[in-house]
Amino acid sequence: MGNREDLLAGARRCLEEKGYLRTTVRDIAAASKVSMAAIGYHFGSREALLNQALFAAMDEWAAGAGRLAGEGDTAEERYADTWDRKIRDFSETRWLWLASVEAFVHAQSSPDLLAVLAESQRKNRRMVAAALRGVPAEEVSEEDARSLGSLHIALLSGVMVQALTDPEGAPTGHGIARGLRAMVELLDRPAPAEG
Repeated sequence: MGNREDLLAGARRCLEEKGYLRTTVRDIAAASKVSMAAIGYHFGSREALLNQALFAAMDEWAAGAGRLAGEGDTAEERYADTWDRKIRDFSETRWLWLASVEAFVHAQSSPDLLAVLAESQRKNRRMVAAALRGVPAEEVSEEDARSLGSLHIALLSGVMVQALTDPEGAPTGHGIARGLRAMVELLDRPAPAEG
């Protein structure tokens, strides 16, 4: 590997061991066995290098995300099993999810990173809506992406935070499915009569 690849590998190791916010230039240089100056030469900044390493790890995870597809006889069983798999995945790849949350926090003071994360979120909404509908992404309407896709991403983010914060108390796939059914029932209730 060349210095650039060594730096990316070292940055990933640092993300796994220290997280996004606590990783320093010195940490990356030590992990990659490359000089600190090489970070500026190849990437411009520590942030740019960490972002590239994190996005590569997220892409790698997404490429294998099909392994999280649920099994079962009914749509509800498959949906619940999908969530159970995701919740286990949060535990197994804890470093990745924690680093992504830290990157989100950092992005609030980094307009360039915030723009990249916002664009990624737009694409993910469409991709998720397409997967749930069972259609190609180009067939998903903007409304479906913004409603169905956004809802699922909101659930994903919330469940991830719960699973990382309180693994024993995190929701289960069946609990999530039952919760969605209960929410639909609440939304279907007639408005109380005014009196």
